Amino acid sequence: MQAIWHEVVSAGDELAVDAPLADKSTIICRTGQLMLASGTGAWRVRDSMNRVARVLGVTVHVDLSLLSIECTCIEGHESFSEVVSLPTTGVNTHRIWLMEDYIHEIETQGAELTVRGFHNLLDVVEKSNPDYGCLQLGLAAACACGAFVFLLGGGPFEMLCAFVGAGMGNYMRVKMLARKLGQFSCISCGVATACVCYLAALTFLAHFDPAAMNHEAGYIGAMLFVIPGFPLITAGLDIAKLDMRSGIERLVYAISVITVATLIGWLVAEVVGLSPSDFAPQGLGPAVLALLRLAMSFVGVFGFSVMFNSPVQMAATAGVIGAVSNTLRLTLVDLPTFAPALGLASGCPPEAAAFIGAITSGLLAHAAEHWTSYPRIGLTVPSIVIMVPGLYLYRAMYYMCIFDTANMLAWFVRAVLIVAFLPVGLGVARTFTDPRWRKTS
Repeated sequence: MQAIWHEVVSAGDELAVDAPLADKSTIICRTGQLMLASGTGAWRVRDSMNRVARVLGVTVHVDLSLLSIECTCIEGHESFSEVVSLPTTGVNTHRIWLMEDYIHEIETQGAELTVRGFHNLLDVVEKSNPDYGCLQLGLAAACACGAFVFLLGGGPFEMLCAFVGAGMGNYMRVKMLARKLGQFSCISCGVATACVCYLAALTFLAHFDPAAMNHEAGYIGAMLFVIPGFPLITAGLDIAKLDMRSGIERLVYAISVITVATLIGWLVAEVVGLSPSDFAPQGLGPAVLALLRLAMSFVGVFGFSVMFNSPVQMAATAGVIGAVSNTLRLTLVDLPTFAPALGLASGCPPEAAAFIGAITSGLLAHAAEHWTSYPRIGLTVPSIVIMVPGLYLYRAMYYMCIFDTANMLAWFVRAVLIVAFLPVGLGVARTFTDPRWRKTS
């Protein structure tokens, strides 16, 4: 049930620093609730609540989960406990940015604000409308997944059909979410729509070129818009900061989304006769491939950032970071292929390449902080979401469903290792560049 915060407080026109402890608690808890609703990690939620509490002159102890906050505020000999919760989870990087501005504002002017003034600032954040409509989010998913398919090794046929499938699938998912339907129902319908639309587009292209039906492998790319990259990455960051409850719940949520999406994808593939075969060789030289990877990585990260509700300039900044780091990662992985031409002996394991790519994203995002006010997590996580091995995860589930245990384990273990190294890389970069992050308190 939604709390009417202006009716909860008892001293609306009193300075917040002089207000009763219960009113201070509502300000702190509402700050944490809005941060948690934006999808950011537990450390950032806790840090925001601590910074507000410091302005108000109280001490807070916070326990965080995926959907709830348990907070105890202490002032002198008095204490007050409060619990707030969310109906669902999601990602909104624009709201994270607004909350960062709110925190900076109260740290400079908080002593002069009334309780009502605090809540008015929070109202601005809570009532902010999404930056994009359903059609725009569908187009963003279409561009992101089309670019993703190229980065996986697909060609024009796979890219075009994935563009159609992902666009229609995400449009369906967003429309259903707008009606407050359950997330897993929305994901299932979105994935099924994406796979069917991919096949429909492929069938249409086959009327002009019969060879188009040989490019069915790209249907996996059409459903990658549902891969929960944000909770996967923040789960790892939470565990790194010993926020075990939040980290484990985020990880279980992400695994649940992946399981539902891949099962529905496999079921539709079985019905319509699709199979995750290998892509045909692209036949591109190292220089051309690197340039195209730069472009497609930018498009992919930009599209995912838009799906996370990043403003255009923030999405473009994340796109530039992702273009550099993801191209570096893919180039390191492909070194065995191009080693003779480049005079090198061997390449880099995909897991190590993912680690290096994540560190690169973290360091570039730190550099971007010097000339932008964008929240760091709004740049780093979208820039490495495109590195999440959705293809590996789907193939692992596919082979499990057809009882091919050897292939299932091979794809699954490699996917787990890559996913594990992504937040580790971000954490290492954050440790090098942020003194507050590398300390326990």
